[in-house]
Amino acid sequence: MEKKIVIGGSGGQGILFMGKIIAYAAMIEGKEVTWYPSYGAEMRCGTANCTVVISEEAIGPPVTTWIDLLIVFTEASSRKFTPRLQKDGILFYDSSLITIENGIDFEKKGIEANYAASELGNTRVANMVMLGAVSGITGLFAQDVLFTALEDNQPKSMKQTIDINKQALLKGFKIVEDQKSHCS
Repeated sequence: MEKKIVIGGSGGQGILFMGKIIAYAAMIEGKEVTWYPSYGAEMRCGTANCTVVISEEAIGPPVTTWIDLLIVFTEASSRKFTPRLQKDGILFYDSSLITIENGIDFEKKGIEANYAASELGNTRVANMVMLGAVSGITGLFAQDVLFTALEDNQPKSMKQTIDINKQALLKGFKIVEDQKSHCS
């Protein structure tokens, strides 16, 4: 079964890096995967999005019509991609940056990723907070798989950020655990 994921936001939010970590984590698990980045010419602060398709079988073209998981960090990305979300899909959004109107026909999960990242002292890791939360809610990946994907894909010039990115992933998983315990 294929899982189609779209991540949208602005350049500088780590959108493409988040997609790359998802793709690599799927490869670690032995799955077929495509990663298709897209970004505006100005990159930083311009639009950025990527599509990741994960499957047990060979994948055709990486262009997707319908989305199973949509992860957005800007309202513009939400407006652009929400119409393509499957009826049983899930919308994840950074609720510390944007709001999503009520009355939509699919599941939505607000994660205060930017706020949680600021608690860690670096808002640039909001993408990893979100990835931890998405994985905690959906069971997409275990923590150790994400850690390995992160370690193997951190650019050499950014090796010093591995620890903060791991902390951010764990923070995302913890947000989900805390939400579950408050609902019980």
